[in-house]
Amino acid sequence: MGMRMLPISFVFGRFGRTVHDLCSKLGKQVELHLVGEHTELDKTVIEQIGDPLMHLIRNSMDHGFETPAQRTAAGKPETGVLLLNAYHKGGNVFIEICDDGRGLDRELLIAKALEKGLISAETAATMSDQDAYQLIMQAGFSTATELSEVSGRGVGMDVVRQNIEALNGVVLIRSEQGVGTNITIRLPLTLAIMDGQLLSVGQDTFVVPVVSIVESLQVSDTMVRKVAGSGELLHYRQEYLPILRLHHAFGLETDTRELNRGVVVVLDVDGKRLAVFVDSIFGQQQVAVKSLESNFQRVQGVMGATILGDGSIALILDPTSLAQMNAISIH
Repeated sequence: MGMRMLPISFVFGRFGRTVHDLCSKLGKQVELHLVGEHTELDKTVIEQIGDPLMHLIRNSMDHGFETPAQRTAAGKPETGVLLLNAYHKGGNVFIEICDDGRGLDRELLIAKALEKGLISAETAATMSDQDAYQLIMQAGFSTATELSEVSGRGVGMDVVRQNIEALNGVVLIRSEQGVGTNITIRLPLTLAIMDGQLLSVGQDTFVVPVVSIVESLQVSDTMVRKVAGSGELLHYRQEYLPILRLHHAFGLETDTRELNRGVVVVLDVDGKRLAVFVDSIFGQQQVAVKSLESNFQRVQGVMGATILGDGSIALILDPTSLAQMNAISIH
């Protein structure tokens, strides 16, 4: 399994020359900062992530950064900073491309989209900032007033989106005009190796990413509050967490139905917390994550599957999707 993993420095390493060459061609001054170069990805992802990142860097150099004179006039240092950052978080791999350039102009993006008929006037009137920024990922969309050797033909960003989605990933864009843009690529660990905690529910075994676990505990009846309907809340460290019974969520048979007889695993879900009730927990091990969609079909609450040492198949739980399945919203 370890032989499949490669540090992302294999990809990041080639961009220093790219940024240097584009600075000369465009008359700009930009420093490239690399963080998280030792973050490991499956070699299949490494092979496919290079081109999308190259598109994003070229776009940032051409459209994002101002010339030294423009930066000085705006009260910024003459030299801009382009940051590439990679890290693992909550069972996903994140790659960030951040620049301190001019940022995205929301009104210009919407005006161009209206002009090209990509959105209706009604949609434009109610569009959020996030949705407006995502317009740059539409096929044929470009705000460039003239073509350049670097970009401006309306191809590239939609290709980036397609390539990332082919890896079951998501592209998120945050921007502030005059301050800069942050483009985050979130990739699931469907082609990677992860540390997993094994859980049992009835006759079934599940795996949850260790990085998502805050704490595992046995609860008493006094720690649980019933809410309207069939919902339950766990009184945990001065806050109330929604409880998701895994056997209910997946329709499994189990003899462990009283909360004080099983184990509650507290998961971190994008900064919020969810309590998941299971029969028991046992052992941790590294597991190779296999895509469930390509081998079977998409299952809510599950990010993939793995084959355990005894040849049995265990589903790998997706904390974010589990939270969405839960009847009680997380507060």
